[in-house]
Amino acid sequence: MQPHDHEVLILDGACGTNLQEMHIPPSAWKGKEGCNELLNLTAPETITELHASFVTAGAMVIETNTFGANRIVLDEYGLQDQVEAINRAGVDNARAAIGGKAHTYIAGSIGPGTKLPSLGHISVEDMANAYAEQIRALVLAGVDLLIIETCQDLLQIKTAMITCFDTLEALGRDIPVMASVTIERTGTMLVGTDIAAAATTFEPYPIFSFGLNCATGPLDMESHIRWLSRNWPGRISCVPNQGLPEVVNGKTCYPLDPKTYAQEMKRFVTEYGVSVVGGCCGTTPNHIRQLVQTLTGVKPAVRRVNA
Repeated sequence: MQPHDHEVLILDGACGTNLQEMHIPPSAWKGKEGCNELLNLTAPETITELHASFVTAGAMVIETNTFGANRIVLDEYGLQDQVEAINRAGVDNARAAIGGKAHTYIAGSIGPGTKLPSLGHISVEDMANAYAEQIRALVLAGVDLLIIETCQDLLQIKTAMITCFDTLEALGRDIPVMASVTIERTGTMLVGTDIAAAATTFEPYPIFSFGLNCATGPLDMESHIRWLSRNWPGRISCVPNQGLPEVVNGKTCYPLDPKTYAQEMKRFVTEYGVSVVGGCCGTTPNHIRQLVQTLTGVKPAVRRVNA
């Protein structure tokens, strides 16, 4: 089977917030604290352990620890010459965690970077080159899917999409590409774009799925998911945070418990036809385990999309 063959595809949970709870030797950071992607090289056993916890929970898709593994972000840590090595190691760590388990796939995670072209932080050419370098590394390392996530800028989206499909064509590869935007509590992306404009931007590209991730919990995503249910012709993804973060005793916490999260995701599947689900910030293996159990035998609602 391939990802397309599953009626419901369940992604894993958070990388960053779970790494914060794990013991990581100070030496692994090599003075680059905050660069989680470096851990693919310096603490592969930690990254593999995290991935394996989601495999055991029943996740069908494991995202590589490569969200910021592009030249733009790595340059901030003096690691710009390590793009290929870090991405390759990220894929290897995910593969080690899966261990040959059937119907479990590796998705190469591609984040937006730290500079947005619409705000003049970076040129389109430099962003495209950074995307091409990372995508090429992930594809050659053997990912099953690519996920361009946490998109915040229409020009960034267009640059990522054009570069992604041009790179796949140049490599002679046909790999499913997932796309996901981040809608803030204001109801728009960071630069003011609403879900309809984002969907229009993605519509020309042959993507596997389109949806939302990060920033908010399911409740704040519902109106946007409802709009996609009625207007987006392809598969819809929903990968929320576990509610809005709260500071408890000086520590950042996400309040949504596994059962509530799983029930909300089930409702999105059965009411809005969402067929790709997972979790972003705050999502633990227990959340994904409950999600897998709750969605057993559940089929996405049949949608009537506006012409």
